[in-house]
Amino acid sequence: MIIDGKKLAEITRTSLAETIAKLNFVPGLAVVLVGDDAASAVYVRNKDRAAHSVGIAARTIRLPATTQQAELLAVVAQLNADPDVDGILVQLPLPKSLDTQAVIRTIDPAKDVDGLTPTNAGLLAAGQPGLVPCTPLGVIKLLEYAGVTLRGTRALVLGRSVLVGKPVAALLTAADATVTVAHSGTRDLAVECRRAEVIVAAVGRPEMVRADWVSNQAVVIDVGINRLPDGRLVGDVATAEVAEIASAITPVPGGVGPMTIACLLENTLAAALMRRS
Repeated sequence: MIIDGKKLAEITRTSLAETIAKLNFVPGLAVVLVGDDAASAVYVRNKDRAAHSVGIAARTIRLPATTQQAELLAVVAQLNADPDVDGILVQLPLPKSLDTQAVIRTIDPAKDVDGLTPTNAGLLAAGQPGLVPCTPLGVIKLLEYAGVTLRGTRALVLGRSVLVGKPVAALLTAADATVTVAHSGTRDLAVECRRAEVIVAAVGRPEMVRADWVSNQAVVIDVGINRLPDGRLVGDVATAEVAEIASAITPVPGGVGPMTIACLLENTLAAALMRRS
């Protein structure tokens, strides 16, 4: 089974559009883009287009790569105070001259639709309601869409980043899966992978997970997206060979990526409703 992230994202957007059309206000999303990173610019355009398609008022604030820390923090503070802005997303990565964590800490947790502030990260770790990071949320929704029962399932998260690995592990744990987090310090990594019934690969290494790493009938969610020298986009999983072994797998592109954006829109609506409750 190829788990179609584009299809699930389309279903999600349709549902969101129907809900937003019935509101007596328009949710607002502000995206801050610093610098001229080509991949980030594409992501932001896709987010803007998707937001408008469901009725969210989205705007992008573009700042030069030479932007100073104080200037960026001032922009975030203005958005925190703007009553028309329900969600704030600062597109990562930021230029190396900027302190990413300081910027994230400045975002109002109630508007943190990327789910990265210490407040929302803490709520997730504690199993309390909050805004959840978009990519990990998309991973869980893709597993649900594929009909995977997580309770009691042996799940392995390959990667421990604060953006994906750690929050995915927390969400899988909350769903009663038995979770292992593997990383560069893990011994016998292939053996650990073969034990898993669900693998979430998020390490940023092209086609690292091979067929002999995967047990028969495992479900594989590939979060990675890597551009090879020949221009091809591939994930962290060798899709063609692993698909011969796995019971279900996400493609790259067209798997996790579309659901990341769909979950951003869901978070924006959730933030808007919570702010007005």
